[in-house]
Amino acid sequence: MQTVPVHIDLTTEPGAPDHPNEDYCSVALPALGHGGCLVLLDGVTPPAGDDGCVHSVHWFTARLGGALGELSVSRRDMTLEEILAEGVARTAEAHSSTCDLSHPRTPQATVVLARWDEESVQHLVLSDSTLLLERADGALVPVQDERLDTLPSPVPELRAAVRALPDHTPLPQREAAVREYMDAVESLRNTDEGFHTAAADPAVARLAVTGSTPRADLRSLTALTDGATRWVDRFGGTWAGTLDLVRTRGTAHLVQAVRDLEHAVPYPRGKRHDDATAVHVVL
Repeated sequence: MQTVPVHIDLTTEPGAPDHPNEDYCSVALPALGHGGCLVLLDGVTPPAGDDGCVHSVHWFTARLGGALGELSVSRRDMTLEEILAEGVARTAEAHSSTCDLSHPRTPQATVVLARWDEESVQHLVLSDSTLLLERADGALVPVQDERLDTLPSPVPELRAAVRALPDHTPLPQREAAVREYMDAVESLRNTDEGFHTAAADPAVARLAVTGSTPRADLRSLTALTDGATRWVDRFGGTWAGTLDLVRTRGTAHLVQAVRDLEHAVPYPRGKRHDDATAVHVVL
């Protein structure tokens, strides 16, 4: 069997040098054949206070990410939805005897999964990480879970209020507005009317965005955590521009470009920097 070369470009950087990187990314390429898989997780940093767990977020993402990668390679008979459910169940079992997994702040993460063989490329996205599918005809298809963009009131109003704050707004007032907005978002995490992340309940897998594309119809995959998608979400870039930047100058340049823009903002919304991961796979 003739192998097909796959090009991988991966960059990940913590949001702060004194804090562990809570993102996780891996790409597996079996020794023979045309198959492979990509796993990208963005661990959710909990607010200060008890989260019911003795483990760190980066422990959780490493554990879940490893399970998802192993299952994607070894269980070709399972769908990506089934793999996510099993990976969540395995990870929950690993710390259910020591931790309160019912706590709303129990470690959790966003998920991007992709798996390919000579026939097709399957994908799965849960929460606010992004997968870009570059088609062979040049079209670009962003795959996103849009629930965070459609949260009910008062989130849209609070978000608009934060964005409308004048630059000269006193810092305490700015921080209070951001905190009120973030608290409103947090109250909707893993609720029926809100949005979902992979935590301890395997049933969340059925809520993921999934799909499949013929392998011959795709040129590349680009997976991004929201620390990297700030290039689009906060700084006015486009998905086409993101792909062009990654393809011509590399994922490290994209992450550095985001960092440069973050440094230039005098009054950031929320944390100035976030863990940022970008991986580009040319099929």
